[in-house]
Amino acid sequence: MAHDTVPQQVGNYDLVHKIAEGGMGAVYKAKHTVTGEVVAIKIIPPETAKNPVLLKRFEQEFRAASLFDHPNIVKAIEYCGTATSPFLVMEFVDGESLGQKVEKYGAIDEAEAVRIIGQVCDGLHRAHKQGLVHRDVKPDNVLMTSDGTAKLTDMGLVKDIEGEMNLTKTGRGLGTPHFMAPEQFRNAKNADVRCDIYSLGATLYMMLTAVVPFAKTSPLDCWLKKTKNDFDPPQKLNPKVSERVNKAVLRSMSADPARRPASCREFIEDLTGQSWTARADGPAPASVVTTPAPVGPPPAPSTTDLWYMVYRDASGQSKTVKGSTARIMDNLKSGALGDSSGVLVCRTKAGPFLPIRNVPEFRVLIVEPASLSPNQVATGRTPTANIASPARSTPTNAATPPAQPPISRPVADLPKLPAAKASRLPTIEQQAYEVPGQGKSVFDNKWMPWIAVGVAILTAVVGAVLFAK
Repeated sequence: MAHDTVPQQVGNYDLVHKIAEGGMGAVYKAKHTVTGEVVAIKIIPPETAKNPVLLKRFEQEFRAASLFDHPNIVKAIEYCGTATSPFLVMEFVDGESLGQKVEKYGAIDEAEAVRIIGQVCDGLHRAHKQGLVHRDVKPDNVLMTSDGTAKLTDMGLVKDIEGEMNLTKTGRGLGTPHFMAPEQFRNAKNADVRCDIYSLGATLYMMLTAVVPFAKTSPLDCWLKKTKNDFDPPQKLNPKVSERVNKAVLRSMSADPARRPASCREFIEDLTGQSWTARADGPAPASVVTTPAPVGPPPAPSTTDLWYMVYRDASGQSKTVKGSTARIMDNLKSGALGDSSGVLVCRTKAGPFLPIRNVPEFRVLIVEPASLSPNQVATGRTPTANIASPARSTPTNAATPPAQPPISRPVADLPKLPAAKASRLPTIEQQAYEVPGQGKSVFDNKWMPWIAVGVAILTAVVGAVLFAK
């Protein structure tokens, strides 16, 4: 793109050389004439500055970035909108974008990819806590420093959830098609946190596979494929991707936003199977790593990896068993535990027990991605979140379920159950234990068959009498 000649000095900064150039202008490395501070300056040409919407969006980028002082968000230092060529002064990142890194070196090792995306989540989580949605998360908007720190940049499309910064007209989509959520195509004005989660998942997809999701498609075809979840799983393109990370990426890129993680925290917990604390809420973890799924038969339960689990068997009897994370995951994957909504787990006998879908170690195996229905595609209306996934995941020892007595008797180990056949589940022979807060149902007792026979006879008699009349 040809722009007007840029002067060697802008404001109090001497320009050193051009770093990059894009649709709105060019970015230069520069040095403060007095302090010598090295910065990056984004300059938009005079013809672009004549467009009031683009100029306002340029100012918005400064306003949004200036709200943060976070190690994973590029800092905004100064803005001038009155010059012939308006400019924005930002923190200088001595490195390359994540997109350039993948293009140069190919797919990134899973553990390193998860570490990087964890840092991006840390910065983005802070933005979400401030009521802002980025709307253009992609590899080219993540800069990598020489020491491996990820920094989110380009806040020009940021949307203020309260509406103050939102410049988008209703019905207009903004963002980068390959990385944006399907609902954002139709109306970026209503983009929310789950749109950013989709873009995070698509960014991680490219990091793991070195393949741009939905590449070589027109915007329309790209959107249609997104609504159907029509893309290859990352594990198919890169067999080194673990099952957990593969499922986490697929869930984050679900066409149905209600099936995506509700927050950056939940996305990272899906990736790692561990509770996560962001800088926005407390001390940040030293690093975010993922533990590959175990290979071979599940290990024997140990005191360091032991869960107590309550579920109902095929006859409706409540059962309590104990087992390792791997053993429970095996039974979840085979469908042997039936409806997971009634399964509760806890690390101790004393409880309190939590729904298994709220526990980071297991949630990604339970909440599956879903495509949009033809009606949702036609109307652009997507359901509100119907998955119980709070912005802050409940710790495994939080006292949220109803109180229950501690388990004082011995608890049997959880075996590897055979996969469920039809609607019947295998039974584990052991003592029954009530599901907390539910108690015995009338359908659990031994009189149920006789009740059913009586109802059938009564129905037949009433029918006969009515027919005779």
